[in-house]
Amino acid sequence: MTEKQSPIGIVGSGSWATALMKMISDRGRPVKWWIRNPEKATYIQSHLHNPDYLSSVEVHPNWVSISNDLQDVLNTCETIILAIPSAFLHQALGSVKLPVKHTYVSAIKGIEPNTQLVMAKYLELHHHINADNIAIITGPCHAEEVAAEKLSYLTVAANQLGVAEKVKQYLVGTYIQVKCSNDLMGAEYAAVMKNIYAIGAGIAHGLGYGDNFLALYTSCAIREMESFLNALDPNELRDVNEAAYLGDLLVTCYSQFSRNRTFGNMLGKGYGVKAAQLEMNMVAEGYYASKLVYEKSSQSGLTLPIADAIYQIIYENSNAKRTFRALSEVSLH
Repeated sequence: MTEKQSPIGIVGSGSWATALMKMISDRGRPVKWWIRNPEKATYIQSHLHNPDYLSSVEVHPNWVSISNDLQDVLNTCETIILAIPSAFLHQALGSVKLPVKHTYVSAIKGIEPNTQLVMAKYLELHHHINADNIAIITGPCHAEEVAAEKLSYLTVAANQLGVAEKVKQYLVGTYIQVKCSNDLMGAEYAAVMKNIYAIGAGIAHGLGYGDNFLALYTSCAIREMESFLNALDPNELRDVNEAAYLGDLLVTCYSQFSRNRTFGNMLGKGYGVKAAQLEMNMVAEGYYASKLVYEKSSQSGLTLPIADAIYQIIYENSNAKRTFRALSEVSLH
């Protein structure tokens, strides 16, 4: 089977995996979709929609095949898109072997919590995938708007622009525009950080702060992100005002579809961390990301007032109301 004919493998069955399946199959490209639960796999195969996420999205039977054999998907697809919550990645990939010459695309936008690694580093260090064979997909883009075929924007980042361009061709379409970048590390860490800031935006909303505060908050957040990225991976060509950085930050902080903002909103309204996690039906990746960024910024001697405040609320049980009052009076300007 040639690369042109090879199906694209999608690993995961949540909303983002469903949206990616739609994007690719709408292009007339075959998809092999791994669904872990055999009963769910059978249901989707029979009813041609995902019963749990984006149920309005139709599965094209001529272009999409369903499998619950992950090793078979990995072996037969030369490009694999990983779209499962980061907390479950280690378990999902622990019993299979990843062919090292394939292209792996992370659509996870989080960290692997057991190793505290972003996805590209996790694949490189734990599955021996060459970094040049790894790409990431970032926004600004919400799965719900893809389902509704609203004009949406993606950035594909890879060390090698040729890899990003290849992945772009699988995604671009009438309602999807795609930009390519070679800032793999910067784009991936930006995708991690925007989830942290979205939790903070939700906390502010839950506490009753208005749009004026949120505008100032996000303008300070992008400056924090830039400081962190420059300390971690200096790049004179990086422009944090581009879509993969500022655009993704804005949509994640403001959108009703943002699970991280929803998680933060619950914290702001008085939910405990565990109670908010149990209430949600989806994983808020910023929860894990907050610890990683806090540790890395501390090691680098960076001061990140917003990210530090969110870490304190999530992991040190700091009072959200007092913490945000201090943040608004002292740190945001």
